[in-house]
Amino acid sequence: MTLAQPHRDLPAPTRTLLLSGQNTEQKRAELLAYFHQTWEQYESLFTCLADSKAWFTKAIPLRHPLIFYFGHTATFYINKLMAGRLIDARLDDRIEAMMAIGVDEMSWDDLNDSHYDWPTIEEVREYRGRVKALVSDLIQTMPITLPISWESPAWVILMGIEHERIHLETSSVLIRQLPVEWVRPQAAWPACPMARHQREAVPANTLLPMPGGTVTLGKTDDTYGWDNEYGRQQVALQPFRASKMLVSNAEFLAFVEAGGYQDARWWDDEGWGWCQFAKAEMPTFWVGTPAMPDQLKLRLMCEEVTMPWDWPAEVNQLEAAAFCRWKADQTGMSVQLPCEAEWAQLREQVVGDQPDWERAPGNINLAYWASSSPVDLFAQGEFFDIVGNVWQWTTTPTNGFEGFKVHPLYDDFSTPTFDGKHSLIKGGSWISTGNEALKSARYAFRRHFFQHAGFRYVVSSHQETMALNPYESDAMVSQYLDFQYGPRYFGVDNYAESLVKLALNYTPARGDALDIGCATGRASFELARHFERVTGMDYSARFIDVALQLASGEDFRYLLPQEGDLVEYRQVRLKDFSLESELAQRIQFVQGDACNLKPQPGRYDLVLASNLIDRLRQPARFLRDITPMLRQGGILLLSSPYTWLEDFTPKENWLGGVRENGEALTTLQALQRLLAADFDLVDEPQDKPFVIRETARKFQHTLAQVTVWRKR
Repeated sequence: MTLAQPHRDLPAPTRTLLLSGQNTEQKRAELLAYFHQTWEQYESLFTCLADSKAWFTKAIPLRHPLIFYFGHTATFYINKLMAGRLIDARLDDRIEAMMAIGVDEMSWDDLNDSHYDWPTIEEVREYRGRVKALVSDLIQTMPITLPISWESPAWVILMGIEHERIHLETSSVLIRQLPVEWVRPQAAWPACPMARHQREAVPANTLLPMPGGTVTLGKTDDTYGWDNEYGRQQVALQPFRASKMLVSNAEFLAFVEAGGYQDARWWDDEGWGWCQFAKAEMPTFWVGTPAMPDQLKLRLMCEEVTMPWDWPAEVNQLEAAAFCRWKADQTGMSVQLPCEAEWAQLREQVVGDQPDWERAPGNINLAYWASSSPVDLFAQGEFFDIVGNVWQWTTTPTNGFEGFKVHPLYDDFSTPTFDGKHSLIKGGSWISTGNEALKSARYAFRRHFFQHAGFRYVVSSHQETMALNPYESDAMVSQYLDFQYGPRYFGVDNYAESLVKLALNYTPARGDALDIGCATGRASFELARHFERVTGMDYSARFIDVALQLASGEDFRYLLPQEGDLVEYRQVRLKDFSLESELAQRIQFVQGDACNLKPQPGRYDLVLASNLIDRLRQPARFLRDITPMLRQGGILLLSSPYTWLEDFTPKENWLGGVRENGEALTTLQALQRLLAADFDLVDEPQDKPFVIRETARKFQHTLAQVTVWRKR
């Protein structure tokens, strides 16, 4: 098929801005031009709306109407500039509040029934004009240093530009989902004129081999990136095979005609639930009835056309995965969607990246048309459409790479999607511009979501986990994770680390150690560096679950209160503490009651009881029961701030902090009395400070007394 020239009326694509350079004023001019081109291109998209109902009626119940998105990208600039203290006054409180937050629907049946008193089109258009003038002036006057970094005012402007380019695409999908009579084709947004309308004329898809090997993921180019793109991750791939082309409408029709939408065997639970709820019988952009395939049409952004059977099938991830299961059954091969790393290896066949392209190597960056195109039109290495045409669904749930950090001015861009429910799409579509058109782009949507997205399949043994992994919001778990793995506050050493270092001074024998009251396990992991076997025990099953998840090599995310309703997003990985998985293999985490211990005579060289005794209902019983579990010469290390409270320990069971026969009895005195028959106090008691964060400005700064006892 002969490649057509770009349509002359199509908005000229602009290359993504490089962050570095030699001339700040030249970079300022580039930034201003990039801002204006993005702004005008976005407004051009809305000329496709032909009826006021198209502005104020939801295209789908799960999303706001388009009037919201018309204003949203402008309010984003103001809200971020205010947050970054780059401006000190708002332009319109009402619009900036109403149009600040979009909708990431939780499920396909989580309908958004809210009603809003939207401003008029002209009000929003006038507001956009004021924002454009403000941002233009700011670009021309703000300080710029090169290279542009996260802390630069220019980064905030780039954030607004790339955010608007995201909504250029998502708004085009919503336009595509409006009634066709409410929209109108525009010369600036032309559909591809090439198509095969006979199914028999569509070339058959084939599989081509890929070598596998180690693939390194993570952004390294000199362009703006979203926070989830940074960091590094290596993935080991077995050799696999990948489809030469994207799955075409003709190829997908075979699944439809085989009753794929009526057969639960091909769907997972989420997919079958969506299929039943949506009453789906074929891809959502197909128009007509699957019983009469020769009369089917395809809904484009602004029109319906005779079905182009050689264009890519545009489906959600649930449909794509169902097709793969069906095809696996048909062929006897392990057909599935590619993972992110497999796509990344395919991407190596495409030379260069968007900032360097003289001409786009595929139907991407608005270089050709405002629609899909034939799946065999753009050869890229041995394959077609590795980039461009439509996004490609993967099996990979989005996540942060090692080293991931949240950008403080957009702390909810990525983190809400790190829940196992958002799958990555790769490669970009015909309307993917700016950051979206880069090799390093990482965008994810819920699996029932419709984008200009299709898929290619692979025959692969790779299994990507789809586990749900939201941010932990339980206050106690989050507080302990931060206490044990978080940053140092006020220069105070990590408490678990410091206790283990102290214990090592007294433990020449390092066979078995017990970390009792281990919470989320940091001291257990530190002990595993030095002891052959470690038992981490806690009364809380929730704490033990967290420790086990960390021990398995998974990262763990948690929320910390900042102030009021504001939170910070944090993440724990053992690798961040040079704690490798082989150390975790030395640890057995168990749930247990310190006041009801199973007898294990002479087992341990060390028992570490950190901040435990003043939280037990029967602390004396614990000391009695733990004594025979230590070997001769074994060490019992107790640390506690001695904050005796009746919420935890009946007052009659307090070891100290009371008067006995009218005389003050301290906990240390009580310990000396209780342990004297079996232990020697081997050193003077010492105080160890620790800090627990409650909010960004409220901390508990505590001194625990540490005593070290050697069993005779």
